[in-house]
Amino acid sequence: MSDNLILPTAFRQRMVSILRDESEAFFESLQAKPHVSVRINPCKWNKAVSLEKIPWSGWGFYPVERPLFTLDPWFHAGAYYVQEPASMFLERAFSAIPADHGPRLILDLCAAPGGKSTHILSLINETDLLVANEVIKSRASVLQENISKWGYSNVMVTQNDPRDFARLQGLFDIVVVDAPCSGEGLFRKGSAAVGEWSEDNAKLCAARQRRILDDAWECLKPDGFLIYSTCTFNPEENEVNLSWLQKEKDAASIAIPMEAQWSITPVNFESIAGYRFYPHKTRGEGFFLGVLQKTENASTVMRVKTQGKQVPFPERKGAALQKWIAGAEKADFTERGEVTYYLKNQHIAMLRFFEPRLNILQAGMPIAVEKAGKLNPHPALAHNIRYNRAAFPDVPLDLKNALRFMRRENIAVSCAASDWATVSFEKIPLGWVKNIGVRVNNYFPKEWRIRMELREISTLWHDCEATD
Repeated sequence: MSDNLILPTAFRQRMVSILRDESEAFFESLQAKPHVSVRINPCKWNKAVSLEKIPWSGWGFYPVERPLFTLDPWFHAGAYYVQEPASMFLERAFSAIPADHGPRLILDLCAAPGGKSTHILSLINETDLLVANEVIKSRASVLQENISKWGYSNVMVTQNDPRDFARLQGLFDIVVVDAPCSGEGLFRKGSAAVGEWSEDNAKLCAARQRRILDDAWECLKPDGFLIYSTCTFNPEENEVNLSWLQKEKDAASIAIPMEAQWSITPVNFESIAGYRFYPHKTRGEGFFLGVLQKTENASTVMRVKTQGKQVPFPERKGAALQKWIAGAEKADFTERGEVTYYLKNQHIAMLRFFEPRLNILQAGMPIAVEKAGKLNPHPALAHNIRYNRAAFPDVPLDLKNALRFMRRENIAVSCAASDWATVSFEKIPLGWVKNIGVRVNNYFPKEWRIRMELREISTLWHDCEATD
C-alpha cells in the first residue's frame, strides 16, 4: 500500500475487523484511480455504444478513459449523466419491487445533485410522478438544472426538510433515501473526505439518518417500499440503521436478485438483507443499499383533495403551446408566475395538493415564459423529450460552435428574422437563439454556461455510430 492516501487509524481498524484477510486488498484499492462511468438517457440517445456495460444497469457504461465532460455538448444536453457504477444498483432495487397497476407517487427525499432522480425518471412510467427534494438551496438549484436537462415532465422539484414530508402520512408508494453519510466510500476520490472523517462524525451521521428514516417512513403508504442507500462502509449507518427501523416499525426486508459474477457483497444482519459494494471487488466506489416494505396498517393515510375551484388554463395559450409539445392536451399546462409548465393533467391535481404544503421549485417541465403578453420558449423546452422539433427552426452546430454557444459567446447562425430557433449538436438540441434583425441573441442560461477555456477535444462518443 502506498502512502498517497493516509487513512484514519480507527477506520483502518474497523475495516480489518470486518474484512479480515481481504482488508489489505481493500486498502490497496483505495490507492487506485477511481473508475468513471456514465448512464445514458434512453429517450435522447441516438447512437450505438461500443463501451463495456455495467452489468446491473441497462443504461450504464464504463468509458475506456475519463473524458473531459465539461467540454462535451452531449453531457450538457442531458444525453447522459456521469454517475457512480454502484449507485446504478438502484435499478435492481426498482426491479425487485412488484409492479403496481395504478400510477405511483415516488419521493426522492435527498435528491441533489440528481443522479438517482434522473435514473428513476428513466425507470418509471409516464403516469407515475416523481417528487425530487433537496433541503439545501444551492444544491436544489443544481438538482433543477439536471432534472431540466434530462427532459422528463412527470416530476416536481421541492426544497423541504424531511420533517415536512412526515406530515404527508401514508402518501407515497416508494420513498428513496440516499442519506447524507460519513462518505467513506468516496475516500479515494479526494483527501477532503478523509480529512473530514472521525468516529464522532460517523455517529452523528447515523443519528441524523435515523431522523430522516423516521420522517420518510411516515409519508410511506402501507405496503409501500423504502429504498435506503449510503456511500459509506460503516455498518452503523447502513444495516444497523435499517434494523433499528424494522424494530421500531412493522417492516419486511426485501431481497434483490443479483448475479454472483457481479461481486456484490450480500449483507445479512439480523433480519436485514443489504448489499455492499467494495472497491477491491466491484468496479466503482463504496456503496450500500437495502429495501424495506411497510407492512403495518397505518392509522392515518393522507387523502388528496384539490384546494378550491380550479381555474382552467387559457384556451388560446393552451392551443399555442400544444404545437410545442408532441401529444400534449390543452389541460396539460399550468402557470406559476410568468412561467408555464408542461405537466400531465392527472398530475396537476397532485400539484394543487402539494402547493400549500411544500416549497415547490419546479412543477413539471418549464416550457414558456410570458413577456409583454407574448410566449417565449423557456430554456428547458429545448431539452424536453416531448419537444416538437417541427415547432421552431433548428440550426445544427459543429463542436466548436456548440461549445461557444454554451459559453454564451456570439456565434454566426442563419435563421429567419425576428424568429426563435433551437441550436443542436449531432441532432441533440442545446438551447435557443433569436434573430432580432441586427444580431442573433444567445439565450443559453447564464447559470448553466461553460466557464472552462476551450481546447482541442473529441467528445466522449466520437467513436459511436449514429442510429436511426
